[in-house]
Amino acid sequence: MTGERDLATLLRGMRPRLNPGRYVFATVREEPPAGVRPVVTVLEDEGLTLVARQEEADAAGLPYEYVAGWITLRVHSALDAVGLTAAVATELARAGISCNVVAGFHHDHLFVPHERVTQAVELLDALAQHSL
Repeated sequence: MTGERDLATLLRGMRPRLNPGRYVFATVREEPPAGVRPVVTVLEDEGLTLVARQEEADAAGLPYEYVAGWITLRVHSALDAVGLTAAVATELARAGISCNVVAGFHHDHLFVPHERVTQAVELLDALAQHSL
């Protein structure tokens, strides 16, 4: 199935879903420690960035500074779609909510401060409704 490219369609179809749990960004030199099953990894020069459940990071003794909520935009966006990330980030920025975006093959995933995740979902729902 080909992903959607039309921005208006993407915004209307976002259907943001809050994934349960608290997620943290940590970094390791090699592989993730036993018991840590990251939902995202990024290999950087400085090490392997992991986004993992907070309880798994705590159990493994991984240091972190940022605790996030994870929102999935359930619209199937094309990887070359233009404007969805900008529209979402702009809406959240207006409310002073930081947003770390990760593009999966089928969906975009947003990591926002855990204490503001409910507000972020509400803003995204409103953006989708406004785009109808």
